[in-house]
Amino acid sequence: MRIARNWNWIGRCAVLCILLAAACAQGTDAGEKSTSYRERAGFGIQHMQTWYDSATGLYKTTGWWNSANAITTLADYSRVTGDKQYASVFANTFTAAQHTSAGFLNNFYDDEGWWALAWMDAYDLTKEERYLTMAGAIFEDMAKAWDDTCAGGIWWSKDRTYKNAIANELFLSVAAHLAARTKDARQQSSYLGWADREWQWFSHTGMINSDHLVNDGLDAHCANNHQTTWSYNQGVILGGLSELYKQKHDPALLSEADAIAAATLSSSALTDAHGILHDPCEPNCGGDGTQFKGIFARNLADLYKASPQSRYKTFLITNADSIWSGMRPPEYGIGVVWVAPYGTVNASTQSSGEDALVAAISVGAR
Repeated sequence: MRIARNWNWIGRCAVLCILLAAACAQGTDAGEKSTSYRERAGFGIQHMQTWYDSATGLYKTTGWWNSANAITTLADYSRVTGDKQYASVFANTFTAAQHTSAGFLNNFYDDEGWWALAWMDAYDLTKEERYLTMAGAIFEDMAKAWDDTCAGGIWWSKDRTYKNAIANELFLSVAAHLAARTKDARQQSSYLGWADREWQWFSHTGMINSDHLVNDGLDAHCANNHQTTWSYNQGVILGGLSELYKQKHDPALLSEADAIAAATLSSSALTDAHGILHDPCEPNCGGDGTQFKGIFARNLADLYKASPQSRYKTFLITNADSIWSGMRPPEYGIGVVWVAPYGTVNASTQSSGEDALVAAISVGAR
């Protein structure tokens, strides 16, 4: 009887332990679900800033153009959340990073475009004219890359060997953003003229393929080279067209942007069956591909403001939720892949994933 009673007691203890474990698990799940998107983005940005090097104004573990995107991410985060604790970063980078590249110019016009957009985001946040002035100076250098080869467009680099999508998409986006922000009527007209000229050229190059996805660039015969449809090439054009639409109110611009967005969201090469964004390089994306998906998310959020389709909001929140599922305390790192297994973490992957978290907030996630 004593043995029976002991086993009965042990059984009750086992049941109690199971119930307590379940309760703890439920509590953890509830805690995960109750964490606001703003808090999630706060955890992510805090970890991103651990790589920030105040001496250089750049981010360790990643490259020059990636650091421009991280600054953009930080500005967007600060604006949508109202968190002002990182305000000194922009002024510091503006000064310190110019020791690396005076005027934020280098051999690659796409790198320059990223910095121009970063400084316009900093301007939107701070209203400091020096940031807008810098963006304008960078654009002037980019405009020097336009010539008659392939009937127009800018080159990828100052070596003038390749005309590609990303450099020209950035040229369009920078021109449209400058047109919306400059106060000088003559300059505004000039920027708007460049944006129009770029879009008219780009839309007739064939880089937007029959599936409404953007390939990497043009071949030696000025035809679509049918190289990879990277996610960021689908994204930057959305931001450029959205910004140009704000100036011109031409529904054809939104129609084209919506078609590219829809193609991306339905492409098996870019979006999986669960609605999670991927790039073909995953999980080994080198130093560049790790940045791409966040750029798409950021620009899709911009398109949503002009064309508020529910599928865009659903897509962004779905990806933000999947990213959050892989963020573990205390670091809350974000890997190169946005679904398990999440892969390696560095400043580039962190800022890219943070872009998606911020995009979710900007479309209404709370």
